[in-house]
Amino acid sequence: MELSFIESKIFTIRNQSVMLDRDLAELYGVETRVLNQAVKRNIDRFPEDFMFRLTESEFQSLKSQIVITLINQSLAELHANKSKNNNQKNRIVFNSEKKKKNG
Repeated sequence: MELSFIESKIFTIRNQSVMLDRDLAELYGVETRVLNQAVKRNIDRFPEDFMFRLTESEFQSLKSQIVITLINQSLAELHANKSKNNNQKNRIVFNSEKKKKNG
């Protein structure tokens, strides 16, 4: 996988570089729900700020950032992504900053 592809999946929210759960799942080759279930089952292995749920305003802001990165795609692709993602609110994002868990 090319570095530019991965970099295109990283966004800034709360002054942190984050990646959507669906994009991280894609990198690992698993479904989003499978990734989220695995994290929930092993939550004690991760630092507190490893992930967080987006507020509605953060989700709207993120959608704007995504649109900017998709500007070179065709309108048909953009429309398909928009309609597919409109049903998924309060996405979980993962912090790309490496921090050690306390304890």
